[in-house]
Amino acid sequence: MKIHEYQARDLFCQYGIPCPAGIVAQTAEEAKEAFAKIGTTPVVVKAQIHSGGRGKAGGVKLCQSADEVYDFAKNLIGSRLYTHQTGPEGREVQKVFVAEGTHIAKEYYFSMTVDSANAAVVMIASAEGGTEIEELSKNHPEKILQQRINPVIGYKDYDGWEMAQKLGLTGDKAKIFVKIARGMYRLFLEKDCSLVEINPLVETAEGTLIAVDAKVNFDDNALFRHPDIVALRDFNEEDPKEIQASKYDLNYVSLDGSVGCMVNGAGLAMATMDIIKSFGGSPANFLDVGGSATTERVTAAFEILLSDQNVKAILVNIFGGIMKCDVIAQGIVEAAKAMEIKVPVVVRLDGTNADAGREILGNSGLSLVPAETFAEAAKKAVELAAQN
Repeated sequence: MKIHEYQARDLFCQYGIPCPAGIVAQTAEEAKEAFAKIGTTPVVVKAQIHSGGRGKAGGVKLCQSADEVYDFAKNLIGSRLYTHQTGPEGREVQKVFVAEGTHIAKEYYFSMTVDSANAAVVMIASAEGGTEIEELSKNHPEKILQQRINPVIGYKDYDGWEMAQKLGLTGDKAKIFVKIARGMYRLFLEKDCSLVEINPLVETAEGTLIAVDAKVNFDDNALFRHPDIVALRDFNEEDPKEIQASKYDLNYVSLDGSVGCMVNGAGLAMATMDIIKSFGGSPANFLDVGGSATTERVTAAFEILLSDQNVKAILVNIFGGIMKCDVIAQGIVEAAKAMEIKVPVVVRLDGTNADAGREILGNSGLSLVPAETFAEAAKKAVELAAQN
């Protein structure tokens, strides 16, 4: 789960991470009032959408007066920003963040995320902050510093001192960096984050460090422990199909292909996407209905797939283990009869009670396309999507 910058900044403040003063505004009038409340110039007005690259897209501006803040906010709120992360549909700006300006002497990048390979939290930093870390990593990997935190003992201040030294920070700036790292780690653990990022972490002209940007993502699987974080969710920033899927505990991620996928098991779902690509097609989604799929969940899955106008064929790929194929087949039949399906549906069943499942599908009277093997199913789905 993602949150807005202004919400992440509030969390930073709670954990002792120094941030500029700032106020969120939903109208140009509120933005102008925020400028007066902050009481210093310049201020930075930032579009609040779940995307990086806002500055390059025209969503960030340094303003010197109340009128300048008002004009920029008026033009920005209600408009759409298009960045490399939003895709061609863009994101509508519904609010802006008016923040105190900072006299910048140098910019750094600093984040904490999960190192899955080593089952640890890793600190990532660079003395080249303010740029897109993905581009920096690609073009100048030697400028990316990484340091794992021992998962047994957790963060210790010597971890922060070591990273500060690598960044060339000394004296009071190093002390502040250690404090920031300590707060970030506490936030990371206590709120079950998947990413805590500052870009840029600014060294000011006065010789201190301050986080002028804030980004925090959370582990969806741990949200049940954090109702306060769930309350920060902005559904306007999420794909409606993904929101619908979450209501039925379906693991769904929207993609841009033409073959809709309904699979049980994350590993099989990934393999299904791969084999579709190998036959020259492109998956429209990742969708894992899980090992305990019910008719209701299968129906919801079909509704989600069919709501995507890019889907030209659907591939149902089920391996029966805990969930029996005849139960899945019955769910497919009932779901298909409950709605109008205008695209071809290829079904491959294997595993427990697969023969019974195929018999149910064969006697259903529905125009489903059967497939015996994994490869056959993917090939048929790709061909039918190309024809549709």
